[in-house]
Amino acid sequence: MTIHVNIGEAKTRLSQLVAAALRGEDIVLAKAGAPQVRLVPVAEAGEIERERLSTKRRAAIGMFADAFGAYDLSLEALKAERGDPEERERRKFGDLA
Repeated sequence: MTIHVNIGEAKTRLSQLVAAALRGEDIVLAKAGAPQVRLVPVAEAGEIERERLSTKRRAAIGMFADAFGAYDLSLEALKAERGDPEERERRKFGDLA
């Protein structure tokens, strides 16, 4: 159920509206009849923000799908490309033994 409340009325009923939002009701604050703000519990707001960021990241990764489509980006392939870590260490620092 959605509760629409004018901002002026919300000032006097804030504790009631917060309690209703915590119960799971949808609270919309309006100014001159136009919706302005939605009251949501902090936990729910965090979930919404995480989902928004996740969607944004998926879109950004998808943007590069064509550019990197021909490459094998699996962990095994990346490790194989780097080579033997001990050999890299010997090349970098010489034979320390």
